[in-house]
Amino acid sequence: MRTSQDAPLVICGHGMVAQRLIERLVALGHPFNGIVVFNAEPFSAYNRIQLSAFLANDMPEADLALKPRSWFARHKVTVFNHEPVTGISTDQGTVITAAGRVQPYSKLVLATGSRPSSLGIRGEDLEGVSSFRDLADTRALIKTASLHKRAVVIGGGFLGLEAAEGLRARGMAVTVLHRSDYLLNRQLDKTAGELLKGLLAQRGLNILTGQSPAALLGKDRVTAIQLQDDTVLSTDLVVIATGITPNIDLALDAGLQCDKGICVDGRMRTSHPAVYALGECCQFGSHTFGLVEPGFQQAQVLAQHLCQPSEATEFSPGAIATRLKISGIPIFSCGRVQSGPATEDIQWHDRPEHRYGRLLIEQGQLVGAVFMGDTANGHWYADLIDSGQDISGYRDTIAFGQPYCEASA
Repeated sequence: MRTSQDAPLVICGHGMVAQRLIERLVALGHPFNGIVVFNAEPFSAYNRIQLSAFLANDMPEADLALKPRSWFARHKVTVFNHEPVTGISTDQGTVITAAGRVQPYSKLVLATGSRPSSLGIRGEDLEGVSSFRDLADTRALIKTASLHKRAVVIGGGFLGLEAAEGLRARGMAVTVLHRSDYLLNRQLDKTAGELLKGLLAQRGLNILTGQSPAALLGKDRVTAIQLQDDTVLSTDLVVIATGITPNIDLALDAGLQCDKGICVDGRMRTSHPAVYALGECCQFGSHTFGLVEPGFQQAQVLAQHLCQPSEATEFSPGAIATRLKISGIPIFSCGRVQSGPATEDIQWHDRPEHRYGRLLIEQGQLVGAVFMGDTANGHWYADLIDSGQDISGYRDTIAFGQPYCEASA
């Protein structure tokens, strides 16, 4: 067995965040004797963000790949697809895979992602009940849409709405169930959520807010869904999109400190100094992460620490902006979406153009922004929220956006 100093960097998982880490390591001229990646999926890293476009038949599957095979060979990155790590020995500095392979490592990165959260109701194991998390899920949904006509999507968050719109585009009659009073309740306020509901209904989606499932019905295959109020909806397909749970079992078995996710510090280091974690599987302070952008930030931080530690900064979760497009409707959200006792609201609503905007201000600082229809100034507002700078000098013109404020400054 080689000494740990001679062993490669090993990465468990090959999603978008792991791939971003690999690319940054290559760009910085990493010091490792190669990079070895063990991937649970049968496909190398692909663009999960575009799975909805693939589902809606707006993008071919071939365009999802992030890098061709030749790129990995050229940069001495060895990827073992469909071969997840099943055990870690931090004492030996090795991992063991599902194929029985024992691989030494000099440093180990856990990028094991997350899995769909369970509803905890009867019938979740029936045929025709699916999630919408990966390429295999998307392929299965496309096949089902070609054979059946009715679908129910449980969850009116971003992922659920993407699934619903994709299935609608494939010709299915789709009902969305959302337990909150309005859609995208983590990113939008009630006014924007209700506006979005109306626009999606115009496009053909049946949206039921304030509704939760009680049971999924059927003998072998799902045939209906029973709601909490005992309403029964017939369906051929159920897609569950109600949240995620970080994959921490591998880390727990290895004795690493875990809470909701794998606990890391600002260097993305776990409780063992040679093991790191990033993306949806990790937890920094009280924060876990369900969006790709903080994962990309973590990848940049970790690459710097592994390659140029004297120049590296530490990860700090700031105000993460959410920029979405659902059924062609642009949406932007950053910071707070609900007012407090000391919050000043600036709102505008252009109903004919389906445009809505809201800014939340406290003590001379912008603390939240929600936009629908026109999101052109979104990143500027996000920078103001993240920096916490005083906006008093252009408070009266801030709703008009960056160009107007700079011109009048």
